[in-house]
Amino acid sequence: MRAPTKNLLIAAFGLLWLLALLAAFWWYQQRFIRPFELRSELFSAARLTLPAELAGAGPIRLVHFWDPACPCNIGNQQHLAELLAHFAPLGVRFYAVQKPGSHGQLPDPLKHMPALALPPGAEDLPASPAVAIWDQAGRLAYFGPYSEGATCNSSNSFIEPVLQALLDGRPVNATQSLATGCFCDWRTKP
Repeated sequence: MRAPTKNLLIAAFGLLWLLALLAAFWWYQQRFIRPFELRSELFSAARLTLPAELAGAGPIRLVHFWDPACPCNIGNQQHLAELLAHFAPLGVRFYAVQKPGSHGQLPDPLKHMPALALPPGAEDLPASPAVAIWDQAGRLAYFGPYSEGATCNSSNSFIEPVLQALLDGRPVNATQSLATGCFCDWRTKP
């Protein structure tokens, strides 16, 4: 093979390799990297209630509201798995409510959380991820985000103190909150 033909083949192969890398990067970016912005949301649970089968006195119940398409779930779901591991053995019951019309499933550590149908009043949720916690008497104790800011973990979480207070028998009434963080719209837009 002559040198110019060999050099041309090497250059063509290099160009194809570069194009393949760029295509793979573009695919990865479209599939896994989703931009998000911090925004403020007012969480208010004026009409939120437990479904009839869970209403009334019982264990502390935590309901996780989530949208599979929301990029804010990544850190949130890891934190939820930690909450589940810590508080489920103490008697807290965990449930999940998926955004109506969405498709997806929780990651492995959370797959065994029972799924609930949309509870009464949940259609008014402003954004997700969000959480509602009912105390042992069946009263809504907390409704709002898991934390404030771009990430969610036990150091900036609102949930651990609420659950600990309820487990200690102290009352909690925090059903309205304004938070800035990573949220996705819950309500479908017309």
